[in-house]
Formats: sequence, C-alpha cells, structure tokens
Amino acid sequence: MTGTLYPFLRRDPADLTASTAAKARESLELRLRVLDELGPALAACATDVAAALREGGRLYAFGNGGSSTDAESVAALFTARDLPAISLACDTALVTALGNDIGFEVVFARQLAALGGPGDVAVALSTSGGSANVLRGLDEARRTGMVTVGFAGSGGGRMASERLAEHLFVVPSSSVHRIQEAQATLYHLLVELVSADAR
Repeated sequence: MTGTLYPFLRRDPADLTASTAAKARESLELRLRVLDELGPALAACATDVAAALREGGRLYAFGNGGSSTDAESVAALFTARDLPAISLACDTALVTALGNDIGFEVVFARQLAALGGPGDVAVALSTSGGSANVLRGLDEARRTGMVTVGFAGSGGGRMASERLAEHLFVVPSSSVHRIQEAQATLYHLLVELVSADAR
C-alpha cells in the first residue's frame, strides 16, 4: 500500500537528490526572472500601498487554500512592521457562516463591504487567477475605492482578463508550487518596499 500511495519512496536516492536540485534551480530561475520583469511594477505598487497606509488605510489580504496561508503571511509581515493588515481567511466562524448561509463566492466581498473603505488596500492571491470568491472580493474592493493588488499565475486567468487589480503580478508558470514560491518572493519584497516608504 505504501508504494502505491508514495511511489517516490521506491526511487533511487540519487534520483531524488537530482530531482530536488532541479526543482530548486527551476524555482530560483523563476524567482529571479519575476523580480527582473516585475520589479518596476512592484516598486510602483509599493508607492501606492505606502501612501494608502500613511493616510490611515488598512490592508486586507485574501485567498483560498495555500493562497489563504500566503494571505496570512502577507498580513503578518505587514503587522510585524506596525502596519495595519488583516487576513480575511482567518476568522473561520465568519468564513464558514458566510459560506453556508449565503455562498462561498461572497466570503471575501462581504467582509470587504463591511470592513473596508476608500483608501484601504486589498491584496488578492490566487494561483489560477480564477477563484470566484477572490474575483468577487477584488470587484468589491475596486467598487469601494480601495487600492487593489493581485497575485496570480498561469496567465492570470479572469483576474488578468477582466483587469480586476490595479496592480497585477502574474507569475509565468503553470506549476502551483513554483507560482506560490515566486509570489512569496514578490510579496516579501513588497512588504520591504512599503515598510521603507510608509513612515
């Protein structure tokens, strides 16, 4: 049974070492490419986010699955620098109540409608760029007058085609793992840039 569930356990350790090294190289190359290609846009985004936070705005981050964990990281990185930020996926009672009573597609939009306002910042994370609730959240944020930031992969999906984010960063990969690794590099740098400019 173990061999069926975990076929890599039967592989030669040398194969695993080579595979790990190849994945690490691929990840590094993608991160460097993304920083090179998106660096100027990231700096412009940081300027807008810092200005919003200086004027009393608050940052709201959101996503599903692994991207919800990234949203938590974004919020934690900002709050660790004394900048106001919240992850909208953290309140499980609220998320499950909205999902059950109204529909999962509104779990972020409803929170942004209640908590957010003009001058706040919405940071949406998605590997596909097509999650309905993330898109609805961005749409609500844009309608409200928030600064909108989107992180996506795989061509950007509807997040890109519908131009839902004022600042959009699309990682050119179809691998969920590589997309999330590159997105982490981008949002860590965004936090550093904003932190230096928000005081």
